[in-house]
Amino acid sequence: MPQVHRTQAQLAVYLGRVAREARTRLSLTQEEVAERVGVATEVYGRVERGNMLPSVPTLMRLCQALALDANALLGFSSARPALGLVPHPAAGETEPPGLRRLLRVTRRLSPRQLSLLGSMAHALSRVTHRPSRRLSRRSRETP
Repeated sequence: MPQVHRTQAQLAVYLGRVAREARTRLSLTQEEVAERVGVATEVYGRVERGNMLPSVPTLMRLCQALALDANALLGFSSARPALGLVPHPAAGETEPPGLRRLLRVTRRLSPRQLSLLGSMAHALSRVTHRPSRRLSRRSRETP
Protein backbone atom coordinates (compact mmCIF):
# COMPACT_ATOMS: atom_id res chain seq x y z
CA MET A 1 0.00 0.00 0.00
CA PRO A 2 1.38 3.44 -0.89
CA GLN A 3 2.62 5.75 1.85
CA VAL A 4 0.08 8.51 2.59
CA HIS A 5 1.43 11.84 3.83
CA ARG A 6 -0.93 14.17 5.61
CA THR A 7 1.38 17.18 5.74
CA GLN A 8 4.38 18.62 3.96
CA ALA A 9 6.44 17.97 7.09
CA GLN A 10 5.58 14.25 7.02
CA LEU A 11 6.46 14.06 3.33
CA ALA A 12 9.76 15.83 3.97
CA VAL A 13 10.68 13.37 6.74
CA TYR A 14 9.74 10.37 4.58
CA LEU A 15 11.63 11.70 1.55
CA GLY A 16 14.70 12.43 3.70
CA ARG A 17 14.69 8.94 5.19
CA VAL A 18 14.41 7.29 1.77
CA ALA A 19 17.15 9.53 0.32
CA ARG A 20 19.49 8.70 3.22
CA GLU A 21 18.86 4.95 2.80
CA ALA A 22 19.55 5.18 -0.94
CA ARG A 23 22.70 7.25 -0.40
CA THR A 24 24.13 4.78 2.10
CA ARG A 25 23.18 1.87 -0.17
CA LEU A 26 25.28 3.50 -2.90
CA SER A 27 28.13 4.22 -0.43
CA LEU A 28 28.04 7.95 -1.19
CA THR A 29 28.68 10.88 1.09
CA GLN A 30 26.25 13.77 1.42
CA GLU A 31 28.82 15.94 -0.34
CA GLU A 32 28.97 13.57 -3.32
CA VAL A 33 25.17 13.47 -3.68
CA ALA A 34 24.92 17.24 -3.31
CA GLU A 35 27.49 17.70 -6.07
CA ARG A 36 25.62 15.32 -8.39
CA VAL A 37 22.33 17.06 -7.69
CA GLY A 38 23.81 20.54 -8.00
CA VAL A 39 23.00 21.85 -4.53
CA ALA A 40 25.12 22.86 -1.55
CA THR A 41 25.99 20.08 0.89
CA GLU A 42 24.12 21.95 3.63
CA VAL A 43 20.96 22.04 1.50
CA TYR A 44 21.13 18.33 0.79
CA GLY A 45 21.68 17.68 4.51
CA ARG A 46 18.47 19.58 5.30
CA VAL A 47 16.61 17.42 2.77
CA GLU A 48 17.91 14.23 4.38
CA ARG A 49 16.98 15.45 7.86
CA GLY A 50 13.45 16.14 6.66
CA ASN A 51 13.76 19.89 7.18
CA MET A 52 12.94 20.86 3.59
CA LEU A 53 11.41 19.56 0.38
CA PRO A 54 13.38 20.00 -2.83
CA SER A 55 11.99 21.81 -5.86
CA VAL A 56 10.69 19.61 -8.69
CA PRO A 57 13.83 20.02 -10.87
CA THR A 58 16.02 19.23 -7.85
CA LEU A 59 13.81 16.26 -6.99
CA MET A 60 14.30 14.91 -10.52
CA ARG A 61 18.10 15.25 -10.24
CA LEU A 62 17.97 13.66 -6.78
CA CYS A 63 16.10 10.65 -8.17
CA GLN A 64 18.71 10.29 -10.88
CA ALA A 65 21.67 10.70 -8.51
CA LEU A 66 20.29 8.15 -6.04
CA ALA A 67 18.88 5.74 -8.65
CA LEU A 68 15.37 6.11 -7.26
CA ASP A 69 11.94 6.12 -8.86
CA ALA A 70 10.17 9.41 -8.07
CA ASN A 71 6.91 7.63 -7.20
CA ALA A 72 8.69 5.47 -4.66
CA LEU A 73 10.64 8.42 -3.27
CA LEU A 74 7.42 10.37 -2.74
CA GLY A 75 5.55 7.37 -1.36
CA PHE A 76 3.10 7.07 -4.30
CA SER A 77 3.91 3.45 -5.07
CA SER A 78 4.31 0.36 -2.98
CA ALA A 79 7.64 -0.48 -4.66
CA ARG A 80 10.59 -0.42 -2.33
CA PRO A 81 12.42 2.87 -2.99
CA ALA A 82 15.85 1.25 -2.68
CA LEU A 83 15.05 -0.99 -5.66
CA GLY A 84 14.59 1.87 -8.10
CA LEU A 85 16.49 2.63 -11.26
CA VAL A 86 19.96 1.34 -11.94
CA PRO A 87 22.33 4.31 -11.88
CA HIS A 88 24.40 5.17 -14.91
CA PRO A 89 27.87 6.06 -13.72
CA ALA A 90 28.61 9.72 -14.27
CA ALA A 91 32.06 10.87 -15.27
CA GLY A 92 34.54 10.05 -12.54
CA GLU A 93 32.24 7.75 -10.55
CA THR A 94 34.44 4.76 -11.24
CA GLU A 95 37.44 6.59 -9.80
CA PRO A 96 38.65 5.95 -6.24
CA PRO A 97 37.08 8.17 -3.54
CA GLY A 98 40.36 10.04 -2.94
CA LEU A 99 40.55 11.06 -6.58
CA ARG A 100 36.88 12.12 -6.60
CA ARG A 101 37.53 14.31 -3.52
CA LEU A 102 40.53 15.87 -5.26
CA LEU A 103 38.41 16.60 -8.34
CA ARG A 104 35.76 18.30 -6.19
CA VAL A 105 38.41 20.53 -4.63
CA THR A 106 40.05 21.39 -7.95
CA ARG A 107 36.74 22.48 -9.46
CA ARG A 108 36.67 25.34 -6.95
CA LEU A 109 40.17 26.61 -7.78
CA SER A 110 40.93 29.73 -9.77
CA PRO A 111 42.71 29.30 -13.13
CA ARG A 112 46.00 30.38 -11.53
CA GLN A 113 45.60 27.95 -8.63
CA LEU A 114 44.69 25.19 -11.07
CA SER A 115 47.82 25.90 -13.12
CA LEU A 116 49.99 25.76 -9.99
CA LEU A 117 48.35 22.51 -8.90
CA GLY A 118 48.99 21.05 -12.35
CA SER A 119 52.66 21.97 -12.13
CA MET A 120 52.91 20.43 -8.67
CA ALA A 121 51.19 17.24 -9.82
CA HIS A 122 53.52 16.99 -12.80
CA ALA A 123 56.56 17.43 -10.54
CA LEU A 124 55.23 14.86 -8.08
CA SER A 125 54.64 12.33 -10.82
CA ARG A 126 58.22 12.75 -12.03
CA VAL A 127 59.59 12.25 -8.50
CA THR A 128 57.34 9.23 -7.91
CA HIS A 129 58.29 7.51 -11.15
CA ARG A 130 62.03 8.21 -11.06
CA PRO A 131 63.80 7.51 -7.79
CA SER A 132 66.46 10.06 -7.00
CA ARG A 133 70.00 8.79 -7.64
CA ARG A 134 71.68 11.75 -6.03
CA LEU A 135 72.28 11.67 -2.32
CA SER A 136 71.75 14.78 -0.31
CA ARG A 137 74.75 16.40 1.35
CA ARG A 138 73.48 15.30 4.76
CA SER A 139 73.14 11.63 3.77
CA ARG A 140 76.69 11.64 2.26
CA GLU A 141 78.11 13.02 5.51
CA THR A 142 76.60 10.36 7.75
CA PRO A 143 78.48 7.04 7.87
